[in-house]
Amino acid sequence: MYAHTRSVVTLVVLGTMLVIGAVWGWSMVTKPFPGKAQVPICVQRTIAAGERVFPEQVTVSVLNAGTREGLAGRTMQLLRDQGFAAGNLNNAPPGTKVAGAQIWTTDPGNPAVKLVASRLGHGAEVVRRDAPAAGVVVVVGDDFTDLSKGRKSMVAAGGAEICSPPVA
Repeated sequence: MYAHTRSVVTLVVLGTMLVIGAVWGWSMVTKPFPGKAQVPICVQRTIAAGERVFPEQVTVSVLNAGTREGLAGRTMQLLRDQGFAAGNLNNAPPGTKVAGAQIWTTDPGNPAVKLVASRLGHGAEVVRRDAPAAGVVVVVGDDFTDLSKGRKSMVAAGGAEICSPPVA
């Protein structure tokens, strides 16, 4: 009789463990996958006076103010080929008039702005205004054709904040 009771208790315990395992397994299988983590286009980085800023540290966004379709995309590819990180790519706000190239920024003395400006050539204008995109914002018009060699790096004259690509 004792052996019979022990067998029944063992079967009940094993059956309970089986049910608990099945319920837990089913809840794990039907649980939704975690969402994709949103990675920012760029993160603010403090640059000390005297520190060099290189293209790999600078995120650039390009806006098309011209009528040539794909101008912003081609310009972005040229900037990426020179080592800059890609930011936003879009059309300029309606009514924007830019012939060649402009940089929109609230900080014209920023070393990242100066570095990008050196690649846009002598005709590029730096305009003090809020930028509707991340990083250094380049606005190109129909007369813009190509980048120039420009500077390899820029030394920060004073402390500055630049928008750099996030480190993975």
